[in-house]
Amino acid sequence: MNAKKRRLVVGTAIASLAMVSVAACGKAGGSDKGSSDASSGSSGSGAKSIGLLLPENATTRYEKFDKPLIEAKIKELCADCTVQYDNAAGDPSKQAQQVNTMITKGVKVLILDAQDSVGIESSVKAAVAKGIKVVAYDRLAQGPVSAYVSYDNEKIGELQGQALLDAMGSKATPKSKIVMIDGDPADPNAAMFKAGAHKILDGKVDIAYEQTGLWKDTVANQKVTAAITQLGKGNIAGVYSANDGMAGGIATALKGAGINPPLTGQDAELAGIQRILAGSQTATIYKPYKPEADATAQIAVDLLEGKSFSDVATTTSTSGSGDKVPSLLIGATSVTKANIKDTVVKDGLYTTAQICTAEFAQACKAAGIQ
Repeated sequence: MNAKKRRLVVGTAIASLAMVSVAACGKAGGSDKGSSDASSGSSGSGAKSIGLLLPENATTRYEKFDKPLIEAKIKELCADCTVQYDNAAGDPSKQAQQVNTMITKGVKVLILDAQDSVGIESSVKAAVAKGIKVVAYDRLAQGPVSAYVSYDNEKIGELQGQALLDAMGSKATPKSKIVMIDGDPADPNAAMFKAGAHKILDGKVDIAYEQTGLWKDTVANQKVTAAITQLGKGNIAGVYSANDGMAGGIATALKGAGINPPLTGQDAELAGIQRILAGSQTATIYKPYKPEADATAQIAVDLLEGKSFSDVATTTSTSGSGDKVPSLLIGATSVTKANIKDTVVKDGLYTTAQICTAEFAQACKAAGIQ
């Protein structure tokens, strides 16, 4: 297959995956918490070196899915490419230093999932000044990035809000009090999730308590505990959690208070799926990681080789710094007990054995998963 035909096939496959996701509408076990070189024996310098910086390892999607998927696709597209990897572990200053390290190592393209999309701008400018092409992954970093790959994040917020209303049923009235625990304000996606959820929830329920959980289960637990004290446990009709990691801490707080109102999430984490089966969480949002990772790897290799990636990044986004960035935005799916089998199991995100451990075996059987 010649190069032109190969690129057409790859581009078509990525586009098809994105279209399927749109039509249909991260804690599981990562362990790599430091830096690594995906190609053994490489120093990282040279014409075919790509940097990969991820924001944190509390949400397990990054280590368990994003990192290995991106590395594998880059290796498939460019056998002699090397990937230099590091994780900021939730520390913006650490990520800024990691960008400097990537510059020193001589990477030619940098895939960057910003821990702080605003604060990282000076680092992005420094990399670009050295001739490095920057691809914003999952979160749109400010500064002169060359491309951006993520999901339709406001739509995700809408899906979360609708899932909460659906679960509340007849209890979803303008007088019904709900609690909202949003993501980290330093993450631009958090603002979009919040905006989408408000679009659906405003006027239909009373958002009686809203705070940021900073993407941390411990913080979310503390905030919901405070909400229960403030509002009274019998007055909480539903809880919006911006992701599954925080939903875990929230579910613990709700259980401690002896209540179990509908609870949303996001990322389709294994623990979240299991809570849905057990009944302590109502819904999550499944974002297919492979099309996002594959598209990002394709763009990175295209930039490395000086090729156009317009067949992959088919739309445009505007960052907080006003930069217009070629983009690909992928769709997502709301997951409840009713469609676990037809989403995360069907797509191979998890096996039934992973989900249906002894603790959840009966719940799996009841849901038709086993």
